[in-house]
Amino acid sequence: MSCGEGAAAAGWLLTLLLTLAAGRGAAALLRGNGYDGLLVAINPQVPEDQKLLASIKEMITEASFYLFNATQRRVYFQNIKILIPATWKANNYGKPKHESYEKAEVIVAAPYWKHGDEPYTLQYGECGSMGKYIHFTPNFLVNDYLIDVYGSRGRVFVHEWAHLRWGVFDEYNNEKPFYITGQNQVKVTRCAADLTGIYVCEKKSCTEGNCVINELTGLFKEGCAFIPERTQTAKSSIMYMQSLSSVVEFCNESNHNREAPNLQNRMCNYRSTWDVIISSMDFNNTLLRTNISLPPPPTFSLLQKRDRVICLVLDVSHSMNGDDRINRLRQAAELYLLQVVEDNSYVGIVTFNNEGEIRSQLRQIVNKDIRKELASYLPTAAPTGGTNVCVGLQLGFEVIKNQEGNIYGSEIILLTAGEDSGIIECFSNVINSGSIIHTIAFGPSAAKEVEQLAHETGGLTFFASDRLDSNDLIDGFSAISSGSGDTSSHSIQIESAGERTESCKLFSRTVTIDSTVGKDTFFVVTWQTAEPPKITLLDPNGKNYTNKDFEVNTVLQVARLQIPGIAEVGEWTYALMNTHLSPQALTMTVTSRAANSTIPAITVKAHMSSDRNEYPRSMVVYARVSQGLSPILGANVTAIIKPGTGDPVVLGLLDNGAGSDIVKNDGVYSRYIYSFSENGRYNLKVCVQRASKTVRPHPIVPWSHSMYIPGYIENGKIQMNPPRPSVISNEDIQTRAGGFSRTASGGSFIMSAVPTRPHNDVFPPCKIIDLHARTANDMIILSWTASGDDLDQGQAASYEIRTSESPLELRDNFDKAILVNTSDLTPQHAGYKEIFVFKPEAFATENITIIYVAVRAIDKASLHSDVSNIAQAVKFVLPMDYLTGNIEYSVSRIALLGFGLLTAVCLITSATICALKKKKKVVITETATTLL
Repeated sequence: MSCGEGAAAAGWLLTLLLTLAAGRGAAALLRGNGYDGLLVAINPQVPEDQKLLASIKEMITEASFYLFNATQRRVYFQNIKILIPATWKANNYGKPKHESYEKAEVIVAAPYWKHGDEPYTLQYGECGSMGKYIHFTPNFLVNDYLIDVYGSRGRVFVHEWAHLRWGVFDEYNNEKPFYITGQNQVKVTRCAADLTGIYVCEKKSCTEGNCVINELTGLFKEGCAFIPERTQTAKSSIMYMQSLSSVVEFCNESNHNREAPNLQNRMCNYRSTWDVIISSMDFNNTLLRTNISLPPPPTFSLLQKRDRVICLVLDVSHSMNGDDRINRLRQAAELYLLQVVEDNSYVGIVTFNNEGEIRSQLRQIVNKDIRKELASYLPTAAPTGGTNVCVGLQLGFEVIKNQEGNIYGSEIILLTAGEDSGIIECFSNVINSGSIIHTIAFGPSAAKEVEQLAHETGGLTFFASDRLDSNDLIDGFSAISSGSGDTSSHSIQIESAGERTESCKLFSRTVTIDSTVGKDTFFVVTWQTAEPPKITLLDPNGKNYTNKDFEVNTVLQVARLQIPGIAEVGEWTYALMNTHLSPQALTMTVTSRAANSTIPAITVKAHMSSDRNEYPRSMVVYARVSQGLSPILGANVTAIIKPGTGDPVVLGLLDNGAGSDIVKNDGVYSRYIYSFSENGRYNLKVCVQRASKTVRPHPIVPWSHSMYIPGYIENGKIQMNPPRPSVISNEDIQTRAGGFSRTASGGSFIMSAVPTRPHNDVFPPCKIIDLHARTANDMIILSWTASGDDLDQGQAASYEIRTSESPLELRDNFDKAILVNTSDLTPQHAGYKEIFVFKPEAFATENITIIYVAVRAIDKASLHSDVSNIAQAVKFVLPMDYLTGNIEYSVSRIALLGFGLLTAVCLITSATICALKKKKKVVITETATTLL
């Protein structure tokens, strides 16, 4: 390659890196004004139903036109891919390329925690960040009675798309459905404020069936609901009540309701949804569609993946010399072939240095003998020659083509340890091949470009250092499972641990096998010397396994035990004694599968907030712990971030709704990381433990979801929808949850610009996102979670609290707002709950009933955090005549609603009183709640 060609290639690669950094995680690309490649995937557990496909098409077609108008003729849906599970009959569907269930933006699956059919978006990033996926249930898609509850499916889709694509939040609040305005009026939490309706009380908690004001809070007591008029003139907002036919817009700056205590205001600093949307990357270069006609309806491609096809492409060049690399490769690849890859998969093996060699053509895994035979083809010879990744990949494609005819939807597991300046020459062919490339960079010298192959083809990236006690290589192979959505066939890593153990010393730990796993359970031990360590394994019933029960391979330095049948539930304790005279690294890996194909196993999925980062930008570590789609709460989650050399960083991840954790109790655990010791690749590993404990179930969908409409007013009559389904009616119900253990690789990421010398403090405390305010007499009681000295770690030096009558002043001119005396407030360590009480001067003025409060944390270097979410403190003033006049006034307002003739008023009032005696239900028009 000439210098000119090299420069051009480097420029092309830089462009590619920037494109990937911008678009990572989004399968749908915006081309012109149309979204291209939106992926909808149906879960394998969903029974075949052609009506589902028709409903999906109708929903997205309606959504496309609705979205086009809602974005003021800017964007629409152009090309849609629907991925049909292999469990459905073949029907001449197309073959997917890089598409998989795991990458879908929209999934169709059974209800979340049997909660019902409420559509929702898994969204745990900050304002403006893309979500993970939208979830629809089959019942929502095929049963029309839910249209009255949520509105037409196309409108619901646009509501959820705004969550997913643009990172906006809901404008209603089920926990705070009402609030008090600055004029001392009770209003519905909504945007915009001009939607009309009435209040209805249905629960026994309402005194005599009335919507009663709580004298302490000024809000309605539990049981009141807002029932909108079905016929409205209000055009917004889609993020509040998209079900209304008049609603065709997002709230904008002209009608945004900044007083409403909703998540949009809290998470987006009181910005309107349209302001956030129009600021997204989608609209940076997107112009209004000048053609006066509507856009064309979307086109749909139906895809179906059948058998999984994988080829291992393994580096055997001279770069694999030293640090026991070739033997560690065999240990990890053998574990993958014997324990991890799913039954009925087709697997081939290729090795490469300067040249390639086919070690095995594709073989379908139908029994254990095939697995062992494939493992026997793994490389054993001493590594030699240079590194030519392109040769290995092309030979891998040949192996796949020999079986399949083409390579669409196939997978390559590429492991390399060597530098290869020529890899860029095959980038285009590999990316356009239709194969998914998973990469494992082994050691510090692996080609710097391999990650881009994975990113462009939808593959996973891993990094294994040369530390012998790290188990990184085994972790990487163990994490490469089928992306079909059929988790019952996946191998699940229960334990992955290693330790440099002194002579005659023990490496001992306890792991928990829970009831969701136990099938195909393996315990695998590795070591470094000629003879194995002394192995002792004790099951929960006291049965003891020793070396004689393990299958020992002294050449590979591996001992493997498969537990017959379903492994016993409970604690398993292992002890490995180093019988060698010198210290050595001992490791234990435990894998298993779901015990029952109909009951999802507990799983862990970990990842970083980005795949590349430049110091001093911080990053966030995420770990989602779930059983199927249900979050697992109360777990102890530890992240281990390891550089190529140097000590790892160990972080405890939290699900507390503070710092980096946007939503509390959603099963997504997170933490900031800012401490990096070197440039280059890093490896992420997550360990999860939970002891058997009593936990409170979390029945509410914790993520952004479509609003459940209790009913409508139509032609002067209340038409109620069925009650919202609830898993748990009593919040005090607790359940006994069993313990479990899990480990998972979160892949790799790359750091740059890390300073080599000690540097100044550049990391301020993290933003406080859970500030809450309430009033008691004339005092304001604030509570929040303490931030740290550096982001969410350590201890801040002080807090700065300010108040204002305007949330915008706090947002835009925090330094000019009224300062609160915090001289007696000493910050606690990060993660602890702070409580601070003060008396604002503004409450001394009788006509001021709402004060907004915000806080900043300041560290020892005088760096301050971003301004917190803005909390609202309400001082309720109860009118003297309210208790005596409220009921009659309210009933008279009901009678007057929508009717102008006095005779009609009399008739309707009589009918209403009669109905109230039967149903114990009273309705109050919203304007009747004016209290001053």
